[in-house]
Amino acid sequence: MIRSALRTAALAVLLVLGPIPAFAGQAQQDTESRIAAETYPMAVFVTGAGVETPHGFAAGMADARAGGALTVDTPMRIASNTKTFVAATVLRLWEQGRIDLDAAIGPLLTPALDALLRADGFATDRIAVRQLLSHSAGLYDHGSDPRFIEAVLADPAHVWTREEQVRASMTWADPQSQPGTEFRYSDTGYILLGDIVERITGKSLAQSVREQLHFDRLGLATTWWEIAEPAPATATPRSRQALGETDATDVHASMDLYGGGGLLMSPRDLATFFAALFEDRVFDRPETLREMLWQGPHRGAEGYRLGIFVKQIGGRDVYWHSGFWGTLAYYDPATRTAIAGMSANQQGFRPLRTIVEDMIAAQAVMPVPAP
Repeated sequence: MIRSALRTAALAVLLVLGPIPAFAGQAQQDTESRIAAETYPMAVFVTGAGVETPHGFAAGMADARAGGALTVDTPMRIASNTKTFVAATVLRLWEQGRIDLDAAIGPLLTPALDALLRADGFATDRIAVRQLLSHSAGLYDHGSDPRFIEAVLADPAHVWTREEQVRASMTWADPQSQPGTEFRYSDTGYILLGDIVERITGKSLAQSVREQLHFDRLGLATTWWEIAEPAPATATPRSRQALGETDATDVHASMDLYGGGGLLMSPRDLATFFAALFEDRVFDRPETLREMLWQGPHRGAEGYRLGIFVKQIGGRDVYWHSGFWGTLAYYDPATRTAIAGMSANQQGFRPLRTIVEDMIAAQAVMPVPAP
């Protein structure tokens, strides 16, 4: 039923906001055609210092039942894309001298969470904040465990707590590696970071991220932390989101709320933030971004820094992150271009990623005047 509705919706609307040189002519037409031809609704937004005019594409319906078209301003749950925001918030606290990235996490955590980790064999006096940020603390990823997804879908209304999710991680697996030895992606680690941010700032994670990363100053008009704060008056209704044939829109947000995920935002806002992060409009000092892009000595560090992946596209380093529901964001320093994309169905993620990476690879590297 959902699939047929989405196929019909794919024919509905294609939004184009205006030409930019990087995607002019045939390349632009090809991108428009590819997005419009996809089975699942998706939207892409392009911006950055190297982009003369921000540019967006969208096709399909945000809510086929209500007749709402998907646009580049339609908010969606961005899941693990939130990790980049949490990491940037920790880096903001670091540049203010409020946290030591190499400090042990034990004294920084809520005692109950510290006790859970210690009971499972984690030496929290030897795990550093930096290792949580770089996924090198040896923590298991509760979020990708099939038992977690099964539990979420079996009781979509269940209200999960931070402690409950950390406890699940400790129950399902013991330490995966010694701290600082290898990359092991873990939602659990970012839940701990969310707790640390709250304890340092004395504010909710939502408020801390919003204030530290200057959401209002950056004009992120369709961005908010689900449940923890109200939707902005400027935000349009959020898109429905599905896992294949399963409409998961109404799964309680607490299943991914505490730092590994939590934000709702549009492709425009996500691309805008990525551009701001890399173009010196988030941190107070340039060295803070350099610290965020620090490559550790552990195995697998070449592919993930502090809250952000890095990969080669078109022969150059590009920074990116993605999210469980089918969202992604990239920044290409060589062309000073940020691109964010979202699919309303998780099964649209792979074709969406291919489209966006093809867009990046097709760009010619040209000198761009400094701002």
